[in-house]
Amino acid sequence: MSDLTLILLAAGDSNRFGHPVKKQWLRIGHDPLWQFVTNRLQESGLFAKIIITAHPEEVTFMHTYTDQSIVAGGKSRQKSLQNALEHVTSRHVLVTDTARACIDTSFIERIIAQKEKADCIVPYLSVTDTVVYGDTTIDRDDVKRIQTPQLSLTDSLRKALQTDIEYSDESSAIKALGGSRHYIKGHEDAHKLTYLSDLNKLPCLNRPATATLSGNGFDVHAFEDDRVMVLGGVEIDSPFGFKAHSDGDVAIHALIDALLGAAGLGDIGMLFPDSDNDFKDIDSKILLKKTVMTLHQLGFVILNADITISAQTPRLAKYKESMRKVLASLLHIPSSRMNVKATTTEGLGFVGRKEGVAVIATASLNYFDWTTE
Repeated sequence: MSDLTLILLAAGDSNRFGHPVKKQWLRIGHDPLWQFVTNRLQESGLFAKIIITAHPEEVTFMHTYTDQSIVAGGKSRQKSLQNALEHVTSRHVLVTDTARACIDTSFIERIIAQKEKADCIVPYLSVTDTVVYGDTTIDRDDVKRIQTPQLSLTDSLRKALQTDIEYSDESSAIKALGGSRHYIKGHEDAHKLTYLSDLNKLPCLNRPATATLSGNGFDVHAFEDDRVMVLGGVEIDSPFGFKAHSDGDVAIHALIDALLGAAGLGDIGMLFPDSDNDFKDIDSKILLKKTVMTLHQLGFVILNADITISAQTPRLAKYKESMRKVLASLLHIPSSRMNVKATTTEGLGFVGRKEGVAVIATASLNYFDWTTE
């Protein structure tokens, strides 16, 4: 068994990708891209340990997909790499980006075979076009298009990254510290996914699964005097509101849980804990907007939602259409796919005793289909 460690960088914000979905969360079948790449590399049998960097807010969610080590990334690629290196004990480490989705085993084996030749083994592609730097034409044979993965001596890489200078790859940092690098011919299939259009250059990627994902949510809140009642994002004419850490919008809270349930993202308390003063008396529409943004970033598309509000008081018939429009707008779906129902409990239970309101919600999602873009 090799003692080689792989670091897969998957913590970026995809600022250049040109779409709300983060590229590491594009679905290949049911798998997010980072998991697809991890599985391909794990199947090679070349690595004793795999470490994946993740956006700090996505670490818990990523753990539901894999048993590999997940490390919170930093604000830059270099900081994420530094965080991962703290968990590396092997002499050599191979670093690659999720964006290099189609690298194959033979390419990696060629890199590993050169590991004793320098502090860093660097794949590159030649440049075939004329190259002009500033206003000067330079010899294209002197220009290299650097790729990942790169194989480095772990200690050399750690030392090289102990600087405030930001480097775009490992070899540049090691060279700046006086280390050596050895070049090998790269691979065209190791094309990097930077922009949405680059997906056409990655032949190993299959389209996302067409499954419909559904979830449900349930929430209750007791009444409290001298509070404004907000329900389904709409202010209700009532002498009392809800007892809650936030504004108490029980309909939105149930809807958030339904959305998170469909995505496998846990529940509202995980994203917005009531122990956090940042959410004290917060408008629940803000929480729903944040939830929707998170779903979009992680590659989900909202199909429809349905809520049933159980309230003996106040009467809600005249508010249902306003709720539908407000919630549909927040979910970025047509009003026809956001349903709002209101009922009573015929005087039974705490709702019937006019002590509070209960809401059941359901929601359906599917994966963003990047093949249609």
